[in-house]
Amino acid sequence: MPKNETAVITHTEANIHERRKADHIRINLEENVTFNKLTTGLENYFFMHQALPELDLAAVDTTTTLFGKPLRTPLLISSMTGGTPEAGLINRTLAEAAQAVGIAMGLGSQRAAIEDASLADTYHVRQVAPDILLFANVGAVQLNYGYGLDQCRRAVEMCQADALILHFNALQEAVQPEGDGNFASLLGKVEQICRNLPVPVIAKEVGWGFAEETARQLVNAGVAAIDVAGAGGTSWSQVEMYRAPTTRHARVAGAFIDWGIPTAVSIQYCRRAAPHLPIIASGGIRNGIDVAKCIALGANLVGFAGEFLRAADKNGVAGVVELAETLTDELRIAMFCSGAENLASLSKTQLHTQFLT
Repeated sequence: MPKNETAVITHTEANIHERRKADHIRINLEENVTFNKLTTGLENYFFMHQALPELDLAAVDTTTTLFGKPLRTPLLISSMTGGTPEAGLINRTLAEAAQAVGIAMGLGSQRAAIEDASLADTYHVRQVAPDILLFANVGAVQLNYGYGLDQCRRAVEMCQADALILHFNALQEAVQPEGDGNFASLLGKVEQICRNLPVPVIAKEVGWGFAEETARQLVNAGVAAIDVAGAGGTSWSQVEMYRAPTTRHARVAGAFIDWGIPTAVSIQYCRRAAPHLPIIASGGIRNGIDVAKCIALGANLVGFAGEFLRAADKNGVAGVVELAETLTDELRIAMFCSGAENLASLSKTQLHTQFLT
């Protein structure tokens, strides 16, 4: 194939990725893309209230460390976007806020910029966030479509990331008309990346959760952490339903509105499969009380996506900072009222699923 023909195809594919990213931002801001009946499952748990916590609220400690970087609070701005000018502005807004409040951040899939270097700037956030724990991001399925160690390294170097997310989005790819549906023989390729990439690799679902056996396979392949991204928050099959080019595509995508493993369940599956690895909880987390529940169930870090996106869109950096600080206040009070002076203590605090009689 002539060199210029290859370039044309690459440019066309990059344009498709760019349009898809723009669609995703718009749909998440404008449409109802939540699950219908399926929930995170967190509402089924409660802390035993401690009327006498024997703690000073001011001394309750929410700090933690992950991959050698300190965090003031166990919050993650979950991976969302990149690849368009609007997405670049959102990423810089989110990163500047993350720097201000000392929380972690994941970038959206970098495939668009790997295939069109002119889009790399939309992922450049280190100039406004030199100290944050930052995750690069590539779709795991791309390892079956020509990606390898070189592309993963480029994603990390592009944004000077501390770790790489490999995201697993089988259902989203299946309901996209332009989706990449070949997930066959993928695990061995994931293992090669884990063994050879110079930064840790995080396995991340995108909203339907990891089963215990899948998490165990990924641990054996060498992942350094797992982001459960369970069901109950944003449904990406619903997002794709709004992008559907035909009624048939929309019906197929819409059928999966309540598919997936609830976040609370997937946290426990992943903790059993990976007793010594960091677990990130995300998928439908609503407030700091949910954050506390996730940590008590086995998580080390808790991610929010849609709420941070809406805060950035409405009020910029100040809105994201306000949300992060509010979530931390709620977490601290939940810890105080359950008798947990720090996150290590919270992780050992028992949750209850039914009231005592």
